[in-house]
Amino acid sequence: MGIIKFLKNVGKEMKKVTWPKGKELTRYTITVITTVIFFAIFFALIDSGITQLIRLIVE
Repeated sequence: MGIIKFLKNVGKEMKKVTWPKGKELTRYTITVITTVIFFAIFFALIDSGITQLIRLIVE
């Protein structure tokens, strides 16, 4: 019984949601992809630097 009430409430809440329009969605998507790429490159460089540092210490 509880799950049915929950799902009904979910349906009601989903009708209240304001979904982004096309341009807005595109802008958000580009922002997310750019941020992910930036952090991927950033952490790859940090990882590479730490790896080189450890190699210098070990050798």
